[in-house]
Amino acid sequence: MAKYNNIELLRTTFLRGPSVWTYRPVLEVWLDLGELEDFPSNTIDGLNERLTAWLPDLIEHTCGIGERGGFIQRLEGGTWMGHVMEHVIIELLNLAGMPAEFGQTREISKRGIYRMVFRCPEETVARVALKWGHQLLMAAINDEPFELKPAIQAIKTAINERYLGPSTGCIVDACTARRIPHIRLNSGNLVQLGYGAAQRRIWTAESDETSAIAQGIAQDKDFTKRLLSACGVPVPEGQIVASADEAWQVAQKIGCPVTVKPSDGNHARGVTLDLSEEAEIKAAFALAQPEGSQVIVEKFIDGVEHRLLVVGGQVVAATKGETVSVYGDGQATLQQLVEVLNQDPRRGPEHEYPLDWINLEAGAVKLELNRQQLTPDSVIAKGQAVLLQRNGNMAIDCLDDVHPDVAYYASLAAQIVGLDIAGMDMILKDVSKPMLGQGAILEVNAGPGLLMHLKPTSGTPRPVGMAIADHLFPRDAGSDAGRIPIASIVGTRDNAFIARLVGWLLQLSGKHTGVASSEGMFIANNLIQPSSASNWAGAERILTNSLVQAAVIQTTARSILEEGLAYDRCLVGVVTDMDGFESLADHDVLEPGQMRRVMRTQIDVVLSNGVGVLNADLPEVADLAELCDGEVILYASSADNETLTAHRANTEARRAGGRAVLLKGTQVVLATGAQERVLGTLDALVLSGGIRPNTSALLGAIATAWALDITPELIGAGITTFEYAIH
Repeated sequence: MAKYNNIELLRTTFLRGPSVWTYRPVLEVWLDLGELEDFPSNTIDGLNERLTAWLPDLIEHTCGIGERGGFIQRLEGGTWMGHVMEHVIIELLNLAGMPAEFGQTREISKRGIYRMVFRCPEETVARVALKWGHQLLMAAINDEPFELKPAIQAIKTAINERYLGPSTGCIVDACTARRIPHIRLNSGNLVQLGYGAAQRRIWTAESDETSAIAQGIAQDKDFTKRLLSACGVPVPEGQIVASADEAWQVAQKIGCPVTVKPSDGNHARGVTLDLSEEAEIKAAFALAQPEGSQVIVEKFIDGVEHRLLVVGGQVVAATKGETVSVYGDGQATLQQLVEVLNQDPRRGPEHEYPLDWINLEAGAVKLELNRQQLTPDSVIAKGQAVLLQRNGNMAIDCLDDVHPDVAYYASLAAQIVGLDIAGMDMILKDVSKPMLGQGAILEVNAGPGLLMHLKPTSGTPRPVGMAIADHLFPRDAGSDAGRIPIASIVGTRDNAFIARLVGWLLQLSGKHTGVASSEGMFIANNLIQPSSASNWAGAERILTNSLVQAAVIQTTARSILEEGLAYDRCLVGVVTDMDGFESLADHDVLEPGQMRRVMRTQIDVVLSNGVGVLNADLPEVADLAELCDGEVILYASSADNETLTAHRANTEARRAGGRAVLLKGTQVVLATGAQERVLGTLDALVLSGGIRPNTSALLGAIATAWALDITPELIGAGITTFEYAIH
């Protein structure tokens, strides 16, 4: 069989926001098929059979045909290798647990060169998937062996290293469902929800309302108990100890059995329950000591462990625990029995599993085995139960059973400590009965894990991410939750001037405004960065500034092609022109007509309650109106503009006709249908110092300010007081 040369990966670009392809992040890859341009999929012997043997779920890809098996039909009918690679990568991501859901492949003007994109929220993961998808496809083309498991594991590893943890992820997903945007602030789990002054921040299940004081109290388990007890919340009696000998002395004083645990540990590490013998209490002290700054000995309370999640003073989820045991068959060793137990699909080492593997070398497990005089090599008699873990397995949903009295004490404890989001560890004989006399609160945890509520081993998964999202952004905030007014401008004609004038007018309207433009970055009209900020980084700096109540962002066609937009949606999107194709040949933009695909991105992201502002002097720009989800305001240098006239007469517009900004002679007019209001003459609307701006740019700025609901009076006054200087 003939061997084919590798498909060459010419360049890869991660587009982090809305782009010419889609609204979400994608990896764009330029491919050179080389000789394979002459060999579609139905001309290479055995290719399709090898692909479907390695990736049988390709049958689920509908492709452009729109039905199950659609991609297989394309394979059998003959499709090119760039398209095949797209689907191979998407399937690898699916198998690794990160559905890609979107991909496209398009040939450019040069024969054999393709742009292939696929959706992936993390650049590192996308590049790993590309690497393995490329290798798999070339192996299938050349009839060479390929091991699928290492490929999937490599992608899974990248996902686990780079993707948000389950607690953070479920909150972000809930916000996304509510169309609240987010920005990841570091490589970990610190995430900004919303933009500018409307933002909130989370770090796993901690929010910007989680105070350092409350977190410090929760970490000090002994102090937490004393604080709760003083407020009438039942807690077990206990005491801090400094040595193993003191641990035994305190146990005798408060009465056995006891629990020994670190004073400020978490995730049940170093916790040993139901201890009565001196040797095991001293051994438990040694186990707890490395896990915290101090060790507590407290009265053991008989009952079932429970974890209640309190968000904003309400119990929104609850799980209960169970001990972990194995049962002998008279032949297998304990080690062998545990190996079988660890094959439970609910157990694993990664975040996606609600239960951990049982490790016979873990200190707490070894202590339990010592109490039963067993080792991993012990052969367990038939029917004999071996207890491996007493705690840390709270993954059985029980929210529907929680008694109101139990919920009251959980909520009260969270309020006493001062936590807006808290995980309450409780010991209860029966969660469906009042708490007093049959239970106590053991610990109050800041930043509680949410996986047990998202993926309980039995019972109903609970929407805890949405509960936290609703706590941070109450529903009465409506569709604007997490959003500030964003006006974004694309084009080449005096766009920096437009951005800065609109920023000045927003500032005068009472909003602390950030402007990212090619003439620098401004906060409240103060220059804070003299270099160009008309790019992704500049826009993101504005949107992460918690003082910014409104933002004006200038962008470029090149930035859209190479970075994507830094925001998901904007209130006002402005297109001034479609110039500049000559400088974009490296993106295969070779003629003016191709600019529409690039510039429409700005209009595609306008919110349904927003406004698209378009230059009607240029028909190709005005034609973008049909793509806008919101209202449209046109501006033109002549009242006789036919497009503008038709727009004003449009009785289907949201008002009594379309809105427009136009010139009548030398008068600047704001029109809504047939209604007109004169803003002023061009001679009157000059900047501070007598500077006369470009007329089209002035009209565009006025239209943008009007779209932002700035009053005509303020627009007129603001123009004459604007001090415009290029730094």
